[in-house]
Order: sequence, then structure tokens, then C-alpha cells
Amino acid sequence: MEPQEQAPKRIKRSKDRMIAGVIGGFAEYFKLDPTLLRVIYVILSVMSVGFPGLLAYIICWILIPEQD
Repeated sequence: MEPQEQAPKRIKRSKDRMIAGVIGGFAEYFKLDPTLLRVIYVILSVMSVGFPGLLAYIICWILIPEQD
């Protein structure tokens, strides 16, 4: 018997959300603590003057589907 192939794991916006669930979705995908990832995201966004991080968040919000 051949082993069954699993569907590739996909990033989905999380129900564990502060705004849109984008960071929570990344945390679930990479099996990280969502609070830690949110803090890292905020620090990096502030250090880069906010705009690139905010723009990336909005793009991810639009492109990443929500969990079922």
C-alpha cells in the first residue's frame, strides 16, 4: 500500500485575533506563541517607521483566507 499524501499546510487567518487574525494565523502555522509574534511584529513595524509593516498586514488581510 502506498501512503496517502497529505494536502500541503496552508496559512489561514486565525479565530484568535486582535484585528484580522493575520498574526494569529502565522503563529498557528509556525507553531509559535501569538502574543510573542504580535510583539515582534509591532517592534519591527515601529522600527521601520510603520508603513511597510502596516502595508504587509493589509495585503495579508486581503489575500489570506479565514479559517473555516
